[in-house]
Amino acid sequence: MRFIGASATAAGLTLFVPKLAMAELDYSLAHISNPRIIGQADAPIHVVEYFSMTCGHCGDFHNGTFPDVKAKLIDTGKVKFELSPFPLDGLALRAHALARALPESKYFGMITLLMSKQDEWIKAQDPLQALYRYGQLAGVSADEFNGLMQNRPLLEKIVEMRQKSSVSWQINSTPSFVVNDKKVISGNLSFDEFNAEIAEFGV
Repeated sequence: MRFIGASATAAGLTLFVPKLAMAELDYSLAHISNPRIIGQADAPIHVVEYFSMTCGHCGDFHNGTFPDVKAKLIDTGKVKFELSPFPLDGLALRAHALARALPESKYFGMITLLMSKQDEWIKAQDPLQALYRYGQLAGVSADEFNGLMQNRPLLEKIVEMRQKSSVSWQINSTPSFVVNDKKVISGNLSFDEFNAEIAEFGV
């Protein structure tokens, strides 16, 4: 594992991404595995998305379709939306670890940031260095980042979460969605396609 130097800077990034509030990392397995849900608790439809941080189709869904899902379904109280990690490679695993170690209030902001800049950090000459620079925007130090990247129990917990979803729902591609624990749909859906898929649940 390459160590990230403390001299790395996010100065070049602050010109085009908002700085997230300073945040302390929580490495506990309970925190890592706690559901990350956006939306009203009593929303009648519960959608769980299984996604990988390095998946291009996932990036397309989050950048293209999810804003409409949030505005038209989540913010209106029809859907509560949960994100669950399904890393397809080691870099995705570490990006999920960074996001889930943040306070839950900062999680969706980091996901939005990393997905919006997905092509930049996954194709960087040093992807971990690029990932760290985004972590800096949330107040993550070099020591914290290095510790996180080497935290085997934490990384194994995320892998375990993926394995459980594979067994429970036969998830084998990303993005995949489980609706109200009854229906599995997969693929980079447009908003109209997504809305049609969940219409049977009363939207």
